Amino acid sequence: MRTAVAEALVCLSDPETLKAIEEDRVPKGNVYEMSRAAGLLGIKKTPDLLPDCHPLPIEAARVDYQTDGLEIRIRVTVKTIYKTGVEVEAMHGASVVALNLYDMLKPLDKGIEIRKIRLLEKRGGKSDILVK
Repeated sequence: MRTAVAEALVCLSDPETLKAIEEDRVPKGNVYEMSRAAGLLGIKKTPDLLPDCHPLPIEAARVDYQTDGLEIRIRVTVKTIYKTGVEVEAMHGASVVALNLYDMLKPLDKGIEIRKIRLLEKRGGKSDILVK
């Protein structure tokens, strides 16, 4: 079993944007669910876009959100039973979620920023990584 956890940070510039998300009033639809679907697709399509990534079976994938003030922290967990890890798939998924959030929210908030896409955890294989 190989597991990887990655995160991305989306920073809003307007409190009204977060309120619109929470009240499901974003004109393009439910931001969290649409972005979750985009992220899951991004995870599965990673080898189609990154030449050195091997196609591999994804056993489980999860997208979670946490808000803190005007920051939306995206956490993506990917698991596989395979001979190679899923770190790039997890980071790619977090990136796609962040980009979809940006795309859906840009009509409401011109100051959105995507920050700090990074690997938090990798388990299985030759080495484990756990970032605090």
